[in-house]
Amino acid sequence: MEVDELLAIGPEQLAQALLVRREVLKQELPNVIRNLEAEEESLEPRVKRAVESHRKANGMVAKYKEERNLSQSKATKLLRDVKDSRDSLIKTGGMVNLDPNWKKEKLLDELEEIEDKIQTSALDHRSERKLLDRRKKLLGENEKWLKSRRDANPEMSRFIDSRRDMVSSYRKADGAHSKMLEAVSKAQPLHDKKVLLTAELREIRRQMDRARELFEQSDAAIEHWQKRMESGFGELGGGFRDLMAASNRVSSGGRSSFARSRKTGSAQVREGEEE
Repeated sequence: MEVDELLAIGPEQLAQALLVRREVLKQELPNVIRNLEAEEESLEPRVKRAVESHRKANGMVAKYKEERNLSQSKATKLLRDVKDSRDSLIKTGGMVNLDPNWKKEKLLDELEEIEDKIQTSALDHRSERKLLDRRKKLLGENEKWLKSRRDANPEMSRFIDSRRDMVSSYRKADGAHSKMLEAVSKAQPLHDKKVLLTAELREIRRQMDRARELFEQSDAAIEHWQKRMESGFGELGGGFRDLMAASNRVSSGGRSSFARSRKTGSAQVREGEEE
């Protein structure tokens, strides 16, 4: 509809259209509300299941994370103890009968380097897996080293046992970490589903609240426009203000409400610039 056509519409036509709209809404809104209530009833258990599934998935992530942290913390402490013990054995001559390559052995330093990267670096899953695979390889080499050194020097049994405990703790930490990553991957789609269904339920409830609000207003709105159709659009008292005030002002050569608001806004801008 063109602007001229809109301006040509009289107040009686507008009031009649609004009255018809309100009457139609009063008839249709109960069905709309019932349909929304049915959608809400159908969706609520799905949302509940999605929330519970995500909660359980997060619980598994937290469980494996705690297992990893405990094992890793134990392994880190053992790593420091083993390094101290190694240095002490070297200084006291406890290593003299061993292969000279002992002093060149960098296993502990490499393990410590990997541990530091895992703890302090922001790594993606691929980088983490590479570090874990590298540590797994080092730990395998350590097992071979332990057997040969135990056979060569029985006095080092205590030292070797500590290293074995360290390796075992690292392996437990790696296993728990891998399970945690797998649990995170499973939890993500559950999180997405929960967010989607929760948003859908929230939108249904928003629409339902609005429909109920409109329905509750129906009788008063219908009564209002019926009275306007019967008694006119001027000041009627009892809360019925003059709906034609703006139109009459423009017809008399005054400014429309829109023009007046623009003038007020421009004046305020000028005052601000002068300040």
